Amino acid sequence: MTTVRLRGPLKGLAGGQGEHELEGATVLELFRTLEDDHPALSGWIIDERGHVRRHINVFVNGERGKEQTAVAPDDRIEVVPAITGG
Repeated sequence: MTTVRLRGPLKGLAGGQGEHELEGATVLELFRTLEDDHPALSGWIIDERGHVRRHINVFVNGERGKEQTAVAPDDRIEVVPAITGG
């Protein structure tokens, strides 16, 4: 299982749980499973077209990742929403 770690408000939407053990071959597959397991996350990570939102930063084992990035069972995925302000 691949570890997906949520930061910021995404963690709260997942019931306060920061780490999730999920199965999937790509970052996008993991996120779809995550949204299925935690419906409150729907629309926050994956947009209406089925792509990872632009303001979501993804790191696979510390390296910048994209939705099509392949993942392995021992990988660690960090999901960090961009912080904006004004």
